[in-house]
Amino acid sequence: MMSLLHASIRLERSSVNGASDSFWLVCPASRRNPEAGVQPAFPPSVVVQVKALACELPYRRGLPLSRFSLSELRRECLTQGLIAQISGVTLWRWLSQDAIHPWRYRSWIFPRDPHFCEKAGAILDLYAGLWEGVPLAAADYILSADEKTSIQVRLRQHSSLPPGPGRPAYVEHEYERGGACAYLAAWDVRRAKVFGRCETRTGIAAFDRLVAQAMTQEPYRSASRVFWIVDNGSSHRGPKAVARLRAQWPNLVLVHTPVHASWLNQIEIYFSIVQRKVLTPNDFTSLAEIEKRLLGFQERYERVATPFEWNFKREDIDRLMSKLRNLAKVA
Repeated sequence: MMSLLHASIRLERSSVNGASDSFWLVCPASRRNPEAGVQPAFPPSVVVQVKALACELPYRRGLPLSRFSLSELRRECLTQGLIAQISGVTLWRWLSQDAIHPWRYRSWIFPRDPHFCEKAGAILDLYAGLWEGVPLAAADYILSADEKTSIQVRLRQHSSLPPGPGRPAYVEHEYERGGACAYLAAWDVRRAKVFGRCETRTGIAAFDRLVAQAMTQEPYRSASRVFWIVDNGSSHRGPKAVARLRAQWPNLVLVHTPVHASWLNQIEIYFSIVQRKVLTPNDFTSLAEIEKRLLGFQERYERVATPFEWNFKREDIDRLMSKLRNLAKVA
């Protein structure tokens, strides 16, 4: 991005207030009058128009662009006649003051579950220690579970090299595939304990083995209720999964997240830690090595783990939905 900034700056020599010499020649009325005191080089209305342009999607103006870079935004300001000339530094300063970065974007999923608030609220209540408005008992437990699929063995064409003075570690780009596995895990929300296993494939049988791995141990085996928070994956989706697991474990209560709302499931936080600390870079020689490292990290992590600090509460849902509705109107 700085290269874009420098490229635009080189087009003209900027004055200390951000306007270029050519701007003074074209717009003499904008020059400062020493007797009138210090005045801005650009009227506030121009700044507002430029910022409004930065907030537009380029294709809506007939431009063959996905998003504005700083140089493209500057070019469009000149093309549209919003201003006779402007430096990249000035444009950068205007946008940064309002934290407008049109060259950046992020992916998002708009809630599509018609019962989003109801389902999300139940999970947030569990994190707050409530179920159906009643405080959880000491003999109630909460497990958050999911599957991390397609963890590949990538047989590098050259062995990885450790970091050295003045350089990072080197990991060969080319590789051959050596198989893949799935990592299934359940996170005890209040006790910071992890149950995990590697399977060659996901499915009902694999997920039921994870459930049994936890439910056959104390304190879950004798617990009054064990709430399992899961997404809508095929191995634990819908009423059939609820009935199947309840038949095997009478004290198990299956709680589904809304569709496309895995961010409500705390196991995803643990998976993100696993991705950063264990799976990146992917430099495994066998499925057995993947399993050994995953289960070894799981044991290591439990020694220092504490419950995640979850700050999103039920009362935050209304604010979130209001914000999303406003964004939808903009789209």
